[in-house]
Amino acid sequence: MRFNDGNMAEWPRGAEIFGHPLLNKDAAFTARERDALGLRGLLPWRVATIGEQVALEMEHLRGKSTDMEKYIGLMALQDRNETLFYRVLCEHLEELAPIVYTPTVGEACQRFSHILRRPRGLWITPEDAGCIPDMLRHAEDRAQVSLIVVTDGERILGLGDQGAGGMGIPIGKLSLYTAGAGISPARTLPVCLDCGTDNEDLLDDPLYLGYPKRRLRGAEYDAFVGAFVRAVRDTFPAAVLQWEDFKQHNAIRLLDLYRHTLPSFNDDIQGTAVVVLAGIIAAVRSLGGRLRDQRLVMAGAGAAGIGIARLVGQAMRADGASAQDVAAQIVMADSRGLLYAGRDHLDADKRPLALPDGALARYALTPPGDLHDIIRQVAPTILIGTTGTAGTFTEPAIRAMAAHTPVPVIFPLSNPTSHTEAAPADLMAWTGGRALVATGSPFDPVQAGGRTRIISQANNLYTFPGIGLGTIAAGARGVTDQMLLAAARTLAGQVSASRLADGALYPPLSGLRAISRAVAVAVATEAQRAGLAQVTDPGQAVDAEMWTPDYGASRAWRTKPG
Repeated sequence: MRFNDGNMAEWPRGAEIFGHPLLNKDAAFTARERDALGLRGLLPWRVATIGEQVALEMEHLRGKSTDMEKYIGLMALQDRNETLFYRVLCEHLEELAPIVYTPTVGEACQRFSHILRRPRGLWITPEDAGCIPDMLRHAEDRAQVSLIVVTDGERILGLGDQGAGGMGIPIGKLSLYTAGAGISPARTLPVCLDCGTDNEDLLDDPLYLGYPKRRLRGAEYDAFVGAFVRAVRDTFPAAVLQWEDFKQHNAIRLLDLYRHTLPSFNDDIQGTAVVVLAGIIAAVRSLGGRLRDQRLVMAGAGAAGIGIARLVGQAMRADGASAQDVAAQIVMADSRGLLYAGRDHLDADKRPLALPDGALARYALTPPGDLHDIIRQVAPTILIGTTGTAGTFTEPAIRAMAAHTPVPVIFPLSNPTSHTEAAPADLMAWTGGRALVATGSPFDPVQAGGRTRIISQANNLYTFPGIGLGTIAAGARGVTDQMLLAAARTLAGQVSASRLADGALYPPLSGLRAISRAVAVAVATEAQRAGLAQVTDPGQAVDAEMWTPDYGASRAWRTKPG
């Protein structure tokens, strides 16, 4: 159902309006609106401002004893009054982002069948493979869909297979797209490709709401995903598709297979890579160095690690390094040790990142090599962890790094906090307070060398809203590596000199809307430069796409916000 915000005659009347979250204003309906819509007497006498409603909702949330209760409370608000939900989220993003997304959303995915109140988005099962276009058209409610986030629920955060409960991730991510970049909620669609689950707890749960069969695999899985992609391309040809929380090999394979079929990207792979590269660029800039001269050791060769290595390598080449230099300067290790040319049973997506024979000899590395040996021999300037294993960065390894590098740049990215490769306080202690540290989970500032050092979170929230917004605004036909590089450089440029002096590698998250706009303009400009879009004024195009959660004349259900 579509509504014309200038013609209230088309709106539902009376109590029915409370069932439309994008129309409902609760106590903020004015006296004139109450008369026009048949609401007189259905609300208390007083007309509240949206600011008063925000204050009241925060009072409700802060009165709850657990983050899970806060999550459920916020979802109930989203189901009742979306404009107010997004206004609350925008004004308190730093406080509430960990509630609507990581880490609390992980527990919500685990309990999804037991806490679901109002369904949101599309669950598509293998039984639906022949009617996906019709399902997508049914989902088009109030406006043309321009952004889809899809998961198959197999690798939800660090929790593994959550089946249909994985829908919590697209829902949460799209709420951050709206809060962080102003993409109208009416133009977004969360999708779960519910192709079964291998999670025994879910299969044994009599109240599990998902497709109760073993997970689809092999050629049948590929055909199912292919049918979905074709349906999206045909139904919403201008929509951006974001892949989310697919298991490693599927994630990389599907990204490489479909990134040129329709504008799409994978936040776990590319969004993570952009935010990490931005932190590296900011760090190198603060130290007065060049990216092409850095040596990077990557502990962890999953989807995130591979994505980071790929994009950092591209940035190094753009800074003047040769392909041979990059192959030697990015050294990767997985759970079996060093990735090197000729290693047996090396996965296809890891082979391009394997250390060449010449570099192996140059560093005097003897495979398989543990992380301490690799760090001691390579003497990296940058160390990144995506292992998911607590304590991977040991004191001897970090001290070995600090012995050869004046200012070690260290990213222990695994989350939640209990899985981090090393605590920032320990990293500071082991490097004599010299390290620049960014983490995957939020950490408090650390006292080191008589100074307070800010520990920035390398949060994908800095990047994916702007990448999506810029791609949509430009009408880009794809999401290229050059667009991602533009996003990383722009984010790095948002970090002030004073923040860098305090050890922070990212700007404050409180400025996310401005950050997202800058990233979006850079992405749209690069798309225009590459001939992938016809936009004439990227800044104006981005601004025209940004919706503000307010009860004014501009409504979220319009085809084009603004």
